[in-house]
Amino acid sequence: MCRFTMYLGPRIRLSSLVVEPKHSIIDQSFHSSSQEEPLNGDGFGIAWYAPEMAQEPALFRSVTPAWNNNNLLELAHVVQSHLIFAHVRAATKHGGQSEANCHPFRSGRHAFMHNGDVGDFPVLRRPLLNSVGDRAFASVQGNTDSEHLFALVIDELEKTSATGIEKLAAALQGAVARVVELGRRHGNGAFSYLNLALTDGECAVACRYTTEPDYDGESLFVHTGRLYVCHDGACRMLAPAHGHGCVLVSSEPLSEDYGWQPLSRNSMVLVGKDGQTAVRTMTA
Repeated sequence: MCRFTMYLGPRIRLSSLVVEPKHSIIDQSFHSSSQEEPLNGDGFGIAWYAPEMAQEPALFRSVTPAWNNNNLLELAHVVQSHLIFAHVRAATKHGGQSEANCHPFRSGRHAFMHNGDVGDFPVLRRPLLNSVGDRAFASVQGNTDSEHLFALVIDELEKTSATGIEKLAAALQGAVARVVELGRRHGNGAFSYLNLALTDGECAVACRYTTEPDYDGESLFVHTGRLYVCHDGACRMLAPAHGHGCVLVSSEPLSEDYGWQPLSRNSMVLVGKDGQTAVRTMTA
């Protein structure tokens, strides 16, 4: 399955997530330490925000392996942002290799990415699409379960009356509940693994969720502090777990410094625009 990293805090270069850490997202693309299959080489994507230019995130995706894309390396060393999504992909049986199938996905000011698998997706796909409105339906350009999940998220964003971070949380919770219910009604009992991340460019939410009993789900870690810094190949969080204003959410810890905490099974972390975090239990 895939690996992803989300950052919200003071502006940093993309390379601080993509290249410089010992276990950067590029390292995770060929040396994942939390999966039986260490390779995630079926494409990659980066979404980042430059609010002084536009509300929508910039997006760079490719079907090439992250470790073998010189354009990514060039970009990562010069681009800075306060909010970054980075994803490396391991294609599932639900989608082939195409740029449209690479994460993150974007709709307006929102960006979304997924690590995991929607159980019984081939039989859920039609009722899922039948359940969403026109805007969400039109957003689906690829054929992955992940992008169809994002269609549910888009649909939930339009339905909720909440604002800010509560709007994101309600949309993510609603999308998870809907896909689980679709599985109950139309599926054949396959389990779903739904590590998701969603942002509007100001705040963000991420979850670790699975329907498989007695299993915690795909790994997901949270790291908070005052500032994440990289110097001469060493990366660490300043004032880990005590400072505020800087948050990392990652499938695997990027570095060996103190403070990385696993997100509990079937829970969601909410990250405010000020870097404050809160964790909630999810039900579906």
